Amino acid sequence: MSDIRVTVWNEFRHENENEFIGGIYPDGIHGAIAAGLREHGFTNVGTATLDEPEHGLTDEVLAQTDVLVWWGHKAHGDVQDAIVQKVQNRVLEGMGLIVLHSGHHSKIFRKLMGTSCSLRWREADEKERIWVVKPSHPIAQGLPPYFENDECEMYGELFDIPAPDDLVFISWFEGGNVFRSGCTFHRGNGKIFYFRPGHETYPLYHKPIIRQVIANAARWAAPAGGPAFPYTKGAINEREPLAPITPKDSKRARIG
Repeated sequence: MSDIRVTVWNEFRHENENEFIGGIYPDGIHGAIAAGLREHGFTNVGTATLDEPEHGLTDEVLAQTDVLVWWGHKAHGDVQDAIVQKVQNRVLEGMGLIVLHSGHHSKIFRKLMGTSCSLRWREADEKERIWVVKPSHPIAQGLPPYFENDECEMYGELFDIPAPDDLVFISWFEGGNVFRSGCTFHRGNGKIFYFRPGHETYPLYHKPIIRQVIANAARWAAPAGGPAFPYTKGAINEREPLAPITPKDSKRARIG
C-alpha cells in the first residue's frame, strides 16, 4: 500500500466529444489511469479535469498532491497561464510530475523544459517496441527487457527537449522511426517523467504493463523530503555571512 498522494489530470474532452473514444475510456482517461494506480496499491488517488473550476487544480488540491499525472492533447491552449504557474511552483517545491503522451506540447511541460518539445508523428496503427535502456532505474523495476504495443500512434525524433537526466526507454516503430519514450528530469526539488504511450484512440491505459510503468514513476517522482526549495519568492540577498569576512579597503559601489 502507498500513502503517496496522486492527482491525475486530464482534459476530458475527447471522451465526451467522440463516441468511439468514450467507449474505450467510459470513465475518462483519468479514470483508467487512476484505476491502474489503485491496482498497484495507491490508496490516495484523486482526479481533476480541464472544465472544472481552476481546472480542478485549486491551491488546496495542489498542496495535497505529491505527484501530478498530466494528460492533455486538443486543448493545451485552454489551460490558464495562472494555473500553469501554480503547477510549476509546486514542481519546484518538490511535487512530482508525470507527463503522458501528447502532454509533450502542454504549457506546463514546455515551460519546464524551455524548448518547443516538438516531434514527428504519424497515425498508421503501427507496432511499437519499447526497449528498457536503463534497467537499474526505479521506473524500470519489474519490467522485461522490452515490451510492445501492437497498434499505436508513432512519435519520432527529433524530440526537441533538453538532454534528459536519465533515459529509461527508447521506442522503435514498425515504420522505422525511433523515439526517446521515457525521460526523466529534475527542476528545483521536483522530479519529472515523460512517458510516450497513450493516444486516446488506443486502449493503452488499460494495459497492465503501461499501468506498472506509471505506478513505478509515481513512486519515483514522489517528494524525497530533503531541505525545502529556498527560492519560492525569488533570489535571496544573504546580507549576513555564515562566517566573518575580513574587511577590505574597497571603493566599489554596491549596486546589487
